[in-house]
Parts: sequence; C-alpha cells; structure tokens
Amino acid sequence: MVPMRIVIVGAGFTGVQLAKLLINEKNQVSLIDNDEEIIRHASNQLDCNVKCADGNNLETLEDADIAKADALICVTASDEVNMITCSLVDAVYPDILKIARVRNYAYYVNTAKAELKHANTFSKTHRPLYGINYMIHPDVEAADAIVQAVQNGVVGNVLTFDNSDLEIARIAVTAKSVFNGVALKDIRSKTDIKFLVAYVEQDGQTSLPSGDSVINEGDTIGVLINKNDVSALMELCGSEQKQLRKVALIGAGRIGNIIAEKLLEEDKSKGKNRLFSKLKAKRFSDFTIIDSNEDLTKAAADKFPQARVMRGDASDEAFLREENIDSYDLAICATHNHELNMVLAAYLESIGVGQSISLVSSAAFATIAEKLGIDVAIPLRDCVVDSIMSHLRGKAVKEIHTVTTGELEIVECEITSTSKVAGKLLKDISDPGSFLVLLNRKAGITEYSIVNGNTQFYPGDHVVLITNSENSTKILSYFAGKE
Repeated sequence: MVPMRIVIVGAGFTGVQLAKLLINEKNQVSLIDNDEEIIRHASNQLDCNVKCADGNNLETLEDADIAKADALICVTASDEVNMITCSLVDAVYPDILKIARVRNYAYYVNTAKAELKHANTFSKTHRPLYGINYMIHPDVEAADAIVQAVQNGVVGNVLTFDNSDLEIARIAVTAKSVFNGVALKDIRSKTDIKFLVAYVEQDGQTSLPSGDSVINEGDTIGVLINKNDVSALMELCGSEQKQLRKVALIGAGRIGNIIAEKLLEEDKSKGKNRLFSKLKAKRFSDFTIIDSNEDLTKAAADKFPQARVMRGDASDEAFLREENIDSYDLAICATHNHELNMVLAAYLESIGVGQSISLVSSAAFATIAEKLGIDVAIPLRDCVVDSIMSHLRGKAVKEIHTVTTGELEIVECEITSTSKVAGKLLKDISDPGSFLVLLNRKAGITEYSIVNGNTQFYPGDHVVLITNSENSTKILSYFAGKE
C-alpha cells in the first residue's frame, strides 16, 4: 500500500484526530478550515499542510492539490458544507474517494434508502448521491457500537466473525484469577481451553504480547476464543459473564431510538460479509426506556410497544428505587449529555445494577469511565474516526478496528498476487512485536480458522491480524501488496 494524498476539510476534533493517524502512517495530508484560531491550534499539533480558507471553494481545494488527491474527507460542523464540498469535487474530480460526516439523521436515512432502492444503477451508471462515496453519521456509529456490546454480553469490546464461533473478547484479570502472575508461555498449564492472547493492557499501555509477558491482576487481555468458552475463561480470569434479561435504556433521543430499534428487532438476520458482524438480538424479559422529556417518551412508547417506557429523572434516587432499577442486569446510559452518562452509569452500578454501558465523547473519557467501574464506554468521536479510517485502507483491506486508545489495530485484509507473503508459511514471516496473525480464511471458504506456524498464505486468502497502529500501513502493504 503506497502512501495516500488526503485532503481534510474541517479541523475540529475529528479532523485533527484523522490527520494525526494518517500522518503517522506517512500519508500526505492537507487540512483546511476557515476558523483562524482552530487552524492555529491544529498547525501546532500537526506536521502537514494546514490552510485557513473556505473548504467548499474549488480554488482553495485545488491549491491543496485536490487534483492529485486519493481522498477527500469533509468533517466540518455543517452538514451542508460537507455535502456541497463533496458534490463540488465529484463534479470535477469524480475518481477521488469522498467521505462526509453528517449529523442530520434525515439526510442519512433518505440517502441510505435511495442508494438501496437504486443499488444497481448507482454502482454502474450513476454517480453516488451528492457525490459522496461514504456518508458517516456519528449517532449511527455509536449506536451500532453499543448494540454490539450488548449482544456480546457486555464483556467489553468484543469482535465477532461471520460464519464462525470465534471472537475476540476483552477480559479483565482480577486477584482471584489463576493466571495472576503467570507468563503466557506457561498459561497452557492452567487450562485446557483453547485461546490465543491477541493483546495485553497493562498500566495504561496496550501492547502485543510475547511468551514472556506476565499477566497480573488489574491487567486486561484481548483473547481470540470460541464464544462458547468465554464464560469459562472469564471465570478463570476471576470474572463472570452475566445473563442480560432486564435492561434499562436511559435516553430516548436519536441514539437511544437507534439502540432500542436494533435490540428489539426480532429478526436481525442476514449477516453481511463483514469481519465484525452483528449477532442476533437477545430476548429480554424487561426492556425499559427512561427519559425526562415528555415528547420523547411519548414517541418511544408509540414506536416500541414491546418496551416499558417511563418519564422520569434517572438521577433521582427516589425514582430509581420506586421503579426497582437496582434489580436490572444492565443500564445503558445514552443521553446527549456524555458527562451525565458517566455519572449515571457509575451511580447505577453502585446501587445494584449488574452492568453498565456509557456513551462518552472520546477515548480519553472512556479511560476515565472504566476507572469509575463502568463496564463498557463507547467513545462517540472515536467511532466516527474508526469508520472513516476503515474506508481509507484500500480495496484489499476489508475491515479495521482500533484497540482501546488506538495503539493497536485489528485488521482483515486480502492476500493479493503482489503480496510478499503469498506462498509463504507463517513461521517464515513472523515478526514478534510487530504483528500477530490471528485467523485465516481460504479463498472460497466461508469460515475462519486459527493460524499456526505451518499456515501457508495464498492470493485470495483473507487474514485477520493485529499490529501497532504506527506500523499499520507498512504491515498491510506487506500482506495486501500494492493496489
């Protein structure tokens, strides 16, 4: 994979985070914003071309070498500016990949419906709607991440694989764990369960493990394991996987609505051919939606007759006691107030709620939330960054997921005819500390299998690997070859 030329319009949090990641991967980045203070702040953080100007101006874009760019990313505060800019560039430079963030849900839904209805023609004779190849909605990305966490038992950030019983689960190690103080090379003596440790979180740092890595209480491990063995492994780690029968969703706004719709859908069918697939929804004995806004609760009651909808203040202890919220297995805090979500989630666990999920603004707050005892924190902004980065990796890269605060990436890519690993055995290409290959799926086969030293790679195979983010482009070019 050769370095890309990328123009980003919008130098807010998302634009700067994207620029940092792309610059670290040795891509050539130009960042445009019309706010002088924001640009000044961005220029102090980034080693790239930073320009103070209107990004929806073709002359400005051409000064930023849009004609030579591989991709345009529009993440300004204005949906209309993002969409118009993509449309403008598409009219003059149609071959450039165009990605736009939109916050207006009607734009997103209507575009998705139109693209689905005219899927055959859009992929052939028509240009993409508004000239946008990929439209990213923050609320949809965050809701999807929360739903994924619920469907996997609130173990943490669980990654699942189509047509496979294998998954990557994030599990905390406690003082009661039989693995406490044990090196990975000796861990097999403690259990017959088959699993592979993909990464280790220790003292705020996430890293690729080696045989000499020692697991201690307070650490968190990411393990590749059969989903049927997760509960048993959690027990060995000193934790337990709980049944989720009674669920309270706090927040009946847009994100809450999307979460409820996905979780209460009876048929979540028809898996997509994606690395990180959605599982079928669990059935709940009690699904309660809580919000203090009368209009939102009325709308939720009409939309979700199978749920119990209550108008009330979730921070009011008397209300919570009266409604026996402390008896619930899970609380999902998904209001628009991210700080309130953290406080509520921590408080609800303190009064007896089994587990909690909190929507937060960014990965920095996710770390704080976990220190407060919240089981899963979903960072809204980072979900958007993840989604955009996935679309920038090229055709051979099928899916990407950053681990914890972004030090590591788990990626699925296709072995191409130009790949340097084609025809080679894993034991001949392994590079401890640089990357770890987890799974392989042969061309024409639907199921993944765990690799070993004698696994041989061929063009058309799909591999799942984990690597340091800063080396991601180099490693992917090694596996995926040149496009």
